[in-house]
Amino acid sequence: MEIPKGTIKEYTIKSNELGEDVLLLIYLPANFSPLYKYSLLIAQDGRDYFQLGKLGRLADEYLFKREIENLIIVGIPYKDVGDRRRKYHPDGYQNQQYIRFLAHELVPFLDQEFPTYHMGSTRALIGDSLGATVSLMTALHYPHSFGKVLLQSPFVNEKVLDMVNSFKETELIEIYHIVGNQETDVQTSNGKMIDFLSPNRKLSSIFYDKAFTYFYDEFDGSHTWTYWQPDLKRAIKRMF
Repeated sequence: MEIPKGTIKEYTIKSNELGEDVLLLIYLPANFSPLYKYSLLIAQDGRDYFQLGKLGRLADEYLFKREIENLIIVGIPYKDVGDRRRKYHPDGYQNQQYIRFLAHELVPFLDQEFPTYHMGSTRALIGDSLGATVSLMTALHYPHSFGKVLLQSPFVNEKVLDMVNSFKETELIEIYHIVGNQETDVQTSNGKMIDFLSPNRKLSSIFYDKAFTYFYDEFDGSHTWTYWQPDLKRAIKRMF
């Protein structure tokens, strides 16, 4: 039997925080109805998650088989590498504005436009690399707005470790966290080679120590979609 396909529509919202229009790619399930309520998955690197991660196709399959709850997926594409770094990197000059955009502008828009639950526990953030970093930072800033975070090979520095270390309301956030055991020499967007694995292991030990609801795994591979894409099957099923 052929699996019914959901639709991905483009929306644009004006962000006062960022001083620009933001493009959204919004996946609605094949059987979408305003009579149902939906959980939200908000993806940084939004176009990558739909094209390289095949996230829409995966949701189609799981929803058809009733293996996950009703879900709307919101992808936020970046304009270019510079735009991505400005917004996602902990030291990016638009990082705080982007985090406020997610909490103060995007969430109210989605709750107004779609039949969502209006609860942090039904809203998840996902990202890879720097996209994972800003997802985590956003949930730590706004744990009542975002109760789930899916981290695929996040960039981790001292600022991120300090944020997690000082975070108190651990019962509010559920975390899914993976990194590759070969991510010891990753080329970043500014050309530098850095070790992702060691800081991620340090981050993981903090998550365990602070007793978050937490899943961690190290896959046998490197910092690419070759490994993140197949992992989404487990990630989505586990979190939804």
